[in-house]
Parts: sequence; C-alpha cells; structure tokens
Amino acid sequence: MKPLFLNPPTYEDFDGGAGARYQASREVTSFWYPTWLCFPAGMIDGSRVVDAPVQRFDLDACLAIAADYDMVVMYTSTPTLSLDIETARRIKERKPAIVTVLTGPHVTVLPEESLRQGEGVIDIVCRGEFDYTTKELCEGREWEKVDGVSFWKDGAIHHTPDRSPIQDLDALPFVAPVYKRDLPIAEYVIPHFKNPYVSIYSSRGCPSKCIYCLWPQTFSGRAMRTRSPQNVYEEVKWIVDNIPEMRELSFDDDTFTADRRHAREVAAKLKPLGISWTINARANCDYETLKIMREAGLRHVVVGYETGNEQILKNIKKGVTKEQAIEFTRNCKKLGLSVHGAFIMGLPGETRDTIRETIEFAKALDLNSIQASLASPYPGTEFWDLCRQEGWIASDAYIDDTGHQMCVINYPHLSNAEIFNAVEEFYDKFYFRPKFILRTVMKMITDGEERRKRLKEGKQYLEYMKKRKAAGHSC
Repeated sequence: MKPLFLNPPTYEDFDGGAGARYQASREVTSFWYPTWLCFPAGMIDGSRVVDAPVQRFDLDACLAIAADYDMVVMYTSTPTLSLDIETARRIKERKPAIVTVLTGPHVTVLPEESLRQGEGVIDIVCRGEFDYTTKELCEGREWEKVDGVSFWKDGAIHHTPDRSPIQDLDALPFVAPVYKRDLPIAEYVIPHFKNPYVSIYSSRGCPSKCIYCLWPQTFSGRAMRTRSPQNVYEEVKWIVDNIPEMRELSFDDDTFTADRRHAREVAAKLKPLGISWTINARANCDYETLKIMREAGLRHVVVGYETGNEQILKNIKKGVTKEQAIEFTRNCKKLGLSVHGAFIMGLPGETRDTIRETIEFAKALDLNSIQASLASPYPGTEFWDLCRQEGWIASDAYIDDTGHQMCVINYPHLSNAEIFNAVEEFYDKFYFRPKFILRTVMKMITDGEERRKRLKEGKQYLEYMKKRKAAGHSC
C-alpha cells in the first residue's frame, strides 16, 4: 500500500499534532517538524508527508491528496482526537477502501476507547513507536501478525502483542531528506530559534520521572536510547550540504543532556561543521558538559524549570532542585548561552503564593525568553492518575473552539480561572520589566534582523489579544 502520513488540519497556529510539543494555539506562530511521521515515510516507497497546519492545507485539500493513497496515517493527540476522527470520516466518505490509521500517545494509552469513538471510521490504532509497524502494514502483512496494533475484526476489537521499543536507532532513515522532499522548511518557525531551523532527534526516551511529562510515560519510554554520534553527524552533514538555508539545528530529544557522555561525543562530531545548534536540557547539566557543547556551536538551551517552589519540584518528581537550577542558569550565562525557560502553572501544590514565587524566580533568573503553560493531566501519566484520584479534573476540554489551551485543573484552594489568569500575569510581569525592555530595545537597535522579528511578534501578539477580547476571554 502507498501511505500518506498526515498531520491533519486543526486550528490556526496550532503548535501540536505530529510535532506534539505544545498542544494548543500560540500567541505567535510556532511550529515543530512532524518528525515522528517522517521516520516511517523515509522507509516506504511512494509515501508522502503532509503537515496541513504548516502548509495551510484545509480539509478539502487534504481529501484531494488522500484520494491518491491506499492508507492514511494520522498522528493524533488528546485535544484533537475528535477533530482528527472527523477528518478520517471525511476521507473514508471520499474513498471507502482507504485504510485509516491513528498513532500517538493518546491512542497508545487508550486504544480500545479510541477505536470505539471512531467506530466505522478508524481501521487501526498503532500503539507506541509506529515506524516498523506502518512499514509492515504497507508491505501487506496480515494485521494479526503485526505487533503493536489494535483493530476491528468481526465486530470486536483485537490487540496484537506490544511492539518492543526500537533499540537500533541507527537503522532508521534520516528524516531530513523527507523534510526537503515534502515540507516547506522556511515555514517552520520557533520564535526563540534562528530561522529557518531544522529539527532532528539524537535519541528517544528520557530517564527522568516527572509525573506530568507525556512522552516518556506513554510513548518514547523512560529508557533513553541513543543514535551513534557518527550517525548523528552524518545526518547533520547531509543537512548542511543539502539545506543551506538552515540557520540553526535543533535537537528535539526529550532531554539531550540526559546522557552527558553522548552529548559530549555528539558535540565533538559537530564542532568541525561550525553550525549553530540548540537543545532541550535539564537544569542539572554540569558546567563542563555545557562548555564542551558551547565550544562546539551550541547557542541556545530550552529548559523546563516548571516552578520556583521547592515543594512543588518534589511533588512532580522533577529531580532538580531550585539551587541546581540557579547554578545551571549562572553557568549558561557565564558561557554566553541563551536560555529559554519553560514554566507550568497549576502543578500539584500550587497556590496563589507559589504562583508569585515562580514569577519572581523567573525574573531573578533573568532568562532570555520564557513560556508559561497550563498544567494539563494527559491520560497515561502519573499526573492524570493523581488528578482523577483527588477529583481535581474539572473538565475534559483541553482546548477551546479556537484551539487555545484551557485549564482543566480545579483545586479546592485554587480555581482553574485563577490558574488560567496566572499565565497572562506571568508573561506581563516577566516581559514588561524595565530591565528586560531595555535589553530588548538595545538588541533591536544593534540587530536589524532581531528588530524585524520582534516587531512581527509584537503585531501577532496584539492581533491575538484583540481576538481573545472580542471572544470575551479574560486574556
């Protein structure tokens, strides 16, 4: 069978789906590559990857494309499952013989429920990593003999044995050639990256125990598996030679620095290429590893600080102390590394006082940029189990009808409205500090390109605020 790997249409500026990093629309455009879909696409002749939100393909355009394929594989998420099932329904209406497949963490954790919700529309659910699963399905193997799938047969749902996580990541194809073949590289933008950027993985899985993090608990696993440094180098070298417009490489690993030896070895391989690169790091990475990576071209780190409260860090099993985070940030600044901090409002133990503490903590760290998210308990996570046990889940609507994230957590002492409003308060108090404004203005004066980018982001933010206020939202 000839497959279409589809990140289906969702909402305007929806940063999620196959990129799966932030399952909601953003104040500014922010898109991750659909890397998970590109691995199997690189294995199968006649495949195509379509990233509808980025390519601005509406449903009609996707239906027309899907008509030329025998199978459509869609990466879905908890917030978009109903919408994605409706997309599959429309595809089936146009071409009843097409095989419809759903993948991703949600259907991995809830395969039976997902199939029942999509009864008559969804043929197969792939559980866990689906690289070889989809390849075997396209080769015509009987579904009963393909590990890691759930499907309807004779009016009942059948589950084959789980598929073991892939150990030899070097055996997988490079995703970058699939990007170049199928995707508009210039349209993938992350505001705190140099753009255009290109994103790849050097590993899968994360050994950390954070109770809220979706992928290690449901999909990629808590055993970190790495590509060989030479294999990583060869793909990056291919990118340098074949995608010359790239200004920065992003390693989108769950945690690039979880295996410090591997991080150092990859850095040593990249150093001769002289490129700028960025990583997801934990705030306990040691100075020497940071120094080695910095000398090899590392420019920017994305770090999950989550909170400024020590007890909440323990509640979520972060495995990083507040003091470690301060020392890490100090080391990054000493080395001239840019830092983007990720924070979460509404984690277990959150109060009005801890919200203020986290905001003051972020201001004291004086990071280059931040993002503030709402705590979202996804099925399959320890956080989800805790919230159900304690009765903290007030709604199953993770996003509103425009794709913007909603707060589903409601504590007895802290309402979901207060948590939701804390995000806007966080942004206002961090970005509208005189110190931050002065630094930004000076950079705008000295860097014309940065000035243009900031002006564009400011315009997007103002338009976003107008839309939200017109819709009657508080932010």
